[in-house]
Amino acid sequence: MGNSGDMAKEGPAQPRKLSRHVRRQQLIEATIDMIAARGYSRTTLTDVARHAGLSHGLVNFHFQTKEGLLTETLKYLAEEYRQNWAEALAAAGPTPAEQLDAILRSDFNPAICTKARLSAWCAFWGEAQCRPMYQELCGSNDDDYNRTLEDICTRLVTETARSGDPVRIARVIRITTEGVWLDMMTMTDAYGPEEAMRTTFTCAAAFFPEHFDDCVSIGIEH
Repeated sequence: MGNSGDMAKEGPAQPRKLSRHVRRQQLIEATIDMIAARGYSRTTLTDVARHAGLSHGLVNFHFQTKEGLLTETLKYLAEEYRQNWAEALAAAGPTPAEQLDAILRSDFNPAICTKARLSAWCAFWGEAQCRPMYQELCGSNDDDYNRTLEDICTRLVTETARSGDPVRIARVIRITTEGVWLDMMTMTDAYGPEEAMRTTFTCAAAFFPEHFDDCVSIGIEH
């Protein structure tokens, strides 16, 4: 994670002829990096433009205001996260154990489990002024994820004939994942994604030992 006191590093100058979509993508990625380095409140349009290697005017052209840029960045992160777990689930086998395995592993996909992205998520979660925006943009995605996880856990409880409230089990598993993400963002001697994933699977194994172990999905091929 970058030092919040560091000046934004100027990125390489960009070719003039790039599509609107590519320019927006560059600016959103630069915003993620700047939020990680400086925090939500201290990130400026000038920082973002410099880091992206683009002009301040181009940032204004695409997003008009800092609030507009931060809103689009959160929307981008939310959609990226939703697509990540949804695609992992779609590619999984039909059993609830295979589907839980897929959805848990998806949270540690190197494409989304980066220090910059985790730091940006933390900033959006933790900044009081962001909470209404977060609920508006991410609330339905969170509800979809929670319902999916609860459905998988309900089927696993039925299949294994184990006692327990599947809604609470799903909540504990989700909170464990969020907790290790927070550890990786904030702890001085933080462990890496592999150890974080092992911790999450240890949680799953506590409820469903027939299918899960310490980062081992018993009988599930990868």
